[in-house]
Amino acid sequence: MQFFKHLFSTDDDHLHLLFHGAAREVTGSMHLVELGGHWVAIDCGLYQGHREQAAEANARFPVKPRQIEAVILSHAHIDHSGNLPFLVKEGFVGPIYCTPATRDLSAIMLQDSGHIQEEDAAYWNKKHPDDPIEPYYTRDDAKTALSQFVTIDYGRPFMVLPRLVCQFAEAGHILGSATVLLTLEAKEGGQPVRLCFTGDLGRRSLPILRDPAPLPACDYLLAEATYGNRVHEPPEDMKAKLADVINRTVARGGRVVIPAFSVGRTQSLIFYLRQVFQENLAPSIDVFIDSPLAVNATEIFRLHPDLFDEETTALAKELGGKLFDCPRCHYITDVEQSKALNSFTGPCVIISASGMCEAGRILHHLKHAAPDKRNTIAIVGYMAANTLGRRLVDRVPEIKIFGKMYPLEAEVVKLNGLSSHAGADELMEWILPLKDMLKKLFIVHSEPAQAEPFARRCREAGFAEVDYPQAGEGFMLD
Repeated sequence: MQFFKHLFSTDDDHLHLLFHGAAREVTGSMHLVELGGHWVAIDCGLYQGHREQAAEANARFPVKPRQIEAVILSHAHIDHSGNLPFLVKEGFVGPIYCTPATRDLSAIMLQDSGHIQEEDAAYWNKKHPDDPIEPYYTRDDAKTALSQFVTIDYGRPFMVLPRLVCQFAEAGHILGSATVLLTLEAKEGGQPVRLCFTGDLGRRSLPILRDPAPLPACDYLLAEATYGNRVHEPPEDMKAKLADVINRTVARGGRVVIPAFSVGRTQSLIFYLRQVFQENLAPSIDVFIDSPLAVNATEIFRLHPDLFDEETTALAKELGGKLFDCPRCHYITDVEQSKALNSFTGPCVIISASGMCEAGRILHHLKHAAPDKRNTIAIVGYMAANTLGRRLVDRVPEIKIFGKMYPLEAEVVKLNGLSSHAGADELMEWILPLKDMLKKLFIVHSEPAQAEPFARRCREAGFAEVDYPQAGEGFMLD
């Protein structure tokens, strides 16, 4: 193996790997492989963070979009898919390969992202009429990108480039999420080269979804380590933890506000809340799912019962299709109904997006909830650096929303057991069977505080080579 210094090559005997997004950070996932001058991208995520920093990162690709011949998409979360409309807008015309459920979720998520870009530009232009901007991309750009999606089932090999074969397997992270195995078929007398990307890897015993499939035999592994230095609480404990939060908040006469990703996390919360109320672990109070995207995503979950685990399949049959309904559960899409929640009296649970609190209706709910000590803000997912969600986790004294400062007086709790990312022990469980065959392990989708302890742990476990690459770094895979 050697450092890959040239972006273009006529060598079709070796696969070259170039790191771009989600390298030494957890956002904007994008890695590229090159074979004989032909480029393929693995994921094309939107970078989330400070406005100026995000704008610069999202507008920059390591090669010209028209030179990328295909994209392999691991799953629909915006930090993995959200820059696809801009890639297409800038000239990419190739296929975007993914699972059927990922395509269905992307259809709503990318158009929702385009809508947010349009609203952000309109808001800026209203405030700065002398310095107008264009949306980063629009809903129409998202629709154009969606026309390039090609769906492939789990376990079905398909050709991405001549001699480069791809295969998806269940990743257990969100509906349709996949691990990606790329195999460079050998020429006569040679050996194949196998590169696996975990995507975002899930956990055992999460509600609704099947467990991740064992990682395939491979020579090189790109492993996410979002929580490489953290051990999660068991998912089975979350029902009791959630009930405790509700009981404590109800006793104060407050409300529970939960920033949650519209896809995956929201559906898991509904699943647990149903159990909490039915088993009388907490008083049955109103639950408002205030996110049009979450409402639409829940309908897509209903369309893919083939991806449910055995327990959820049996429960869905028992409930006659009402799996994602719970007592006093209200799905909110109308803007005026959303605004009315701020004057709602009495305890309640409000689940709203975005998951990292960077945009969307959750900002309005946080604005009203944060200054009141009776309320609880429950953090149920990863909050990237430089996001409002991270500042909530860090318990800063004041938070800025819509340009105004608000005191953070509400209780903030973290429910890590709801995470759909594997924790440190779970990651080791998934990758350890590959130890003796791997030529190199690359750690991606992880900030230094999580990645560096995990890298040490992997070296101590006997992995021959462990690398924590930075953006722009490349390798030739022997």
